[in-house]
Amino acid sequence: MNEEASYLPVELDRDSTFYVAGHRGLVGSAIKRKLESAGFRNVVGRTSAELDLRDRDAVFNYIRELQPRYVVLAAARVGGILANNTYPVDFLSDNIRIQVNVLDAAREAEVERLLFLGSSCIYPKFADQPIHEESLLTGHLEPTNDAYAIAKIAGILHVQAVRRQYGLPWISAMPTNLYGPNDNFSPTVAHVLPALIRRYDEAAASGAPSVTNWGTGTPRREFLHADDMADACLHLLEHYDGPEQVNVGTGTDVTIREVAETIADAIGYTGDTHWDTSKPDGTPQKLLDVSKLAAAGWTSGITLRDGIERTIVWYRKHAHALRGL
Repeated sequence: MNEEASYLPVELDRDSTFYVAGHRGLVGSAIKRKLESAGFRNVVGRTSAELDLRDRDAVFNYIRELQPRYVVLAAARVGGILANNTYPVDFLSDNIRIQVNVLDAAREAEVERLLFLGSSCIYPKFADQPIHEESLLTGHLEPTNDAYAIAKIAGILHVQAVRRQYGLPWISAMPTNLYGPNDNFSPTVAHVLPALIRRYDEAAASGAPSVTNWGTGTPRREFLHADDMADACLHLLEHYDGPEQVNVGTGTDVTIREVAETIADAIGYTGDTHWDTSKPDGTPQKLLDVSKLAAAGWTSGITLRDGIERTIVWYRKHAHALRGL
């Protein structure tokens, strides 16, 4: 077994092949846009129809042929409380296979620099707030998305194992709740913010007198625009190295009720909002400690109101062609 190699982060070569797994999703598409705007000239990806990342042989063949120097693993099966709670086997099985296949193939190809993207749901349900990276594996997970969280935890440990056994300077980043262009606005699998945008926009368009949201509206959540996340990813690849995952967020949170009010106001909806308290709230608070990220030299630049307004504009422009609509 090799000892972990010493690596000094440097500016990435803009001419080298950079594979973004999941390049059409919320995070992957933002990363692809960021890389291209930063001057990378060979950013590549494959749609799920072109390459099923659950197919091990297909993934290995693709990586062997491509021989990327850099990889961001943003591909994942994702969804909100309803989807995670209803299909835990799918979320566990699909994500484990995607991660193991891409990480093993990248290791065989000796990919120089890889960033694995997880989720803040990896942390215990009742972790001290704000949540430090050291809270990982210190308590019970939120039951409504524990299968997805276990898959993401496995990915973090996989990256750490590669560092120890093969000395490759791979890293992991754990984003808070993300939103923005190319999000999933489906009524059955969307996360809370895009679901609220769709709900209020449709209510405004139809003249509905009221909107009903899940839960009490009291849980506190932190939200980060996908373009900010993409900027942080490139910054970490060029400025950070270490085995511990890095939290990526704004360092501030709001209640779900406040998010709903902001969205309703930005859309121009003037009807009433009701809360169905028979539905689950999920974790009472989830705020990340982002001091490690700040120490690496990065802070968020897009405010929640500005990010919501941008996302509403994008949603209205693309609603006819969105997933699940």
